[in-house]
Amino acid sequence: MRHRFFSHHTHGFVRVAAATPAAMVGDPMAAAASTIALAQEANRERVDLVVYPELNLTSYAIDDLHLQDALLAASEAAVAAVVAASAELHPVLLVGAALRRNGRVYNTAVAIARGRILGVVPKSFLPNYREYYEKRWFASGLGLGGLTIDVAGQTVPFGTDLLFAASDLPDFIFHAEICEDFWAPAPPSTTGALAGALICCNLSASNIVIGKGRERDLLCAAQSARAVCAYVYSATGPGESTTDLAWDGQGMVHELGELLATSGRFDLATELVVADVDAGRVRLERMRMGTFNDAAAAAGHPETRFRRIAFEHAPDFADVGLRRDIRRFPFVPNTPATLDEDCYEAFNIQVEGLRKRVVASGSKRLVIGVSGGLDSTHALLVAAKAFDRLGRPRTEILGFTMPGFATGEATKASAWALMRALGITGAEIDITPAARQMLGDLGHPFADGEPHYDVTFENVQAGLRTDYLFRLANQREGIVVGTGDLSELALGWCTYGVGDQMSHYAVNAGVPKTLIQHLIRWTERTGQYDDATNRVLNTILATEISPELVPAGADGAIQSTQDRIGPYELHDFFLHYVVRHGLAPSKIAFMALHAWHDADAGRWPAHFPAESRNAYDLPTIAKWLEAFLDRFFRTSQFKRSAIPNGPKVAAAGALSPRGDWRAPSDGTATVWLDELRAALP
Repeated sequence: MRHRFFSHHTHGFVRVAAATPAAMVGDPMAAAASTIALAQEANRERVDLVVYPELNLTSYAIDDLHLQDALLAASEAAVAAVVAASAELHPVLLVGAALRRNGRVYNTAVAIARGRILGVVPKSFLPNYREYYEKRWFASGLGLGGLTIDVAGQTVPFGTDLLFAASDLPDFIFHAEICEDFWAPAPPSTTGALAGALICCNLSASNIVIGKGRERDLLCAAQSARAVCAYVYSATGPGESTTDLAWDGQGMVHELGELLATSGRFDLATELVVADVDAGRVRLERMRMGTFNDAAAAAGHPETRFRRIAFEHAPDFADVGLRRDIRRFPFVPNTPATLDEDCYEAFNIQVEGLRKRVVASGSKRLVIGVSGGLDSTHALLVAAKAFDRLGRPRTEILGFTMPGFATGEATKASAWALMRALGITGAEIDITPAARQMLGDLGHPFADGEPHYDVTFENVQAGLRTDYLFRLANQREGIVVGTGDLSELALGWCTYGVGDQMSHYAVNAGVPKTLIQHLIRWTERTGQYDDATNRVLNTILATEISPELVPAGADGAIQSTQDRIGPYELHDFFLHYVVRHGLAPSKIAFMALHAWHDADAGRWPAHFPAESRNAYDLPTIAKWLEAFLDRFFRTSQFKRSAIPNGPKVAAAGALSPRGDWRAPSDGTATVWLDELRAALP
């Protein structure tokens, strides 16, 4: 058996499937055979929960046949056949059947696990408009709770007050509703979610007309976002009666508003749409969203009215892998259209933030250090656009390149080229004389000719640059524009006090490193600046990320930030899941391994740069995750507690102590490091 670390169950994932069996017109036993065949396929796929269409055992479009005793008896026999077949199968099955109870017929969802019927949920809202006549045949389940029903030789819970919860898989808690229920203004799944269900399921028939596929997708996405849940939807496919209607078999899995998987449509073959939903993430999202708990209180705490039906799932922890895409770059959309939308918003958030700060402060000028690197380049692009909107000349933006002991000619040339192309006022201040003086005053070995390149050597240069910028701002009636980004703040990769941690306004403080390069590319792609500027931007984008504080080695290699602190692409991945979702480090490592375990370029969109096609094994991921956790929780929070103002940009959150992230400056990383080390194989 493989180590538990590699199992999706260990990390709060539940494998769900939307099933589209071959529909049968009024032949429940044939429908049962098709249902069982897909259940067996789901078992081979190690699925935990399979959601079938509405009335998949009975048939949906059979009109008054719903009131025939022979058909209803056959429907109950079909349920019994599925129950018997489930005894040796792994998945929980949610099947649809018309069942008799107390002189009424109900359109129901039947939850089946390992030869046991867990419970039966009747449909609440029965459509009786346009092509629908369900009230002619079925009784509504509205208000029914605390009841039982006899099915397949078992007396089981019956009502709309049922949640189903695995006793041995804490986040596997699901609720069932049926078709029209989620078209209602107040879907039963909302109440189910408020009662504690993390996965909401919809067994649907839903005939197809033009545009209805989009409507279903919209409703599933909206419900999974609003009810803070995963949502599994399965609609009847071909094989159902086409007397007056047609069927397309749309199956979908959504999580917190995002589509994870979808089926083909109008497909004659049976289909199983499989995805691992992150039920653990859903639970954590509710914990940090006080509004969800307030809504439960406003609804009278539904958990007090629901029956929680427990079952032993006995998950197989030998399962390896993950059945969902994990984005390598959670801050960067995978589709070009969405990326353009996000870049448009991010850029304009930054521009508007800086524009307002200039107006509010009454500053005559902006002062910015321009290094020829990504961060200062993007900050300067934002500054230029802000002044354009203010109708003020770009010459009032004062850019300074400040070469030190290790500044490369290429980056300095790029800095000058960019300032000239944008038409700002550029100047150069060589900080090496002042740095030598300070190092000498400190008695630093470098002042005596020794190649001693410690943190003092580096920070003397970084501090002097910021000191010059502040004094220049005093002198020129301006404010200093900060260039440091969100990733650097997370890692503490910024010099505290009079260093690059400080400015009058930090326009990049809400933008992660992996997004900045896309923002710069977006400005080029959308024609924000002229061709001369774009040529310089292409050169800067191809430059190695380096603070250029330590002279090149004997082999000519320049100081590399990522060699020192680790790949930003991994750190941004860690940052997203630590800050936005609060995931355990072991789970973050598991997800990172799934995202980064191979370098298959074909898996990644063409708009991503070549460097995004790297690969990392688990030891490498664990090494850099430990580094991230130590830097984030232990060594750098005091810097974030004193950062200047800057706009929140990424939805995943910012690190301002006045915004998304509040933490003690003297904390420890022990809990996170221990959790990671204990979980690793």
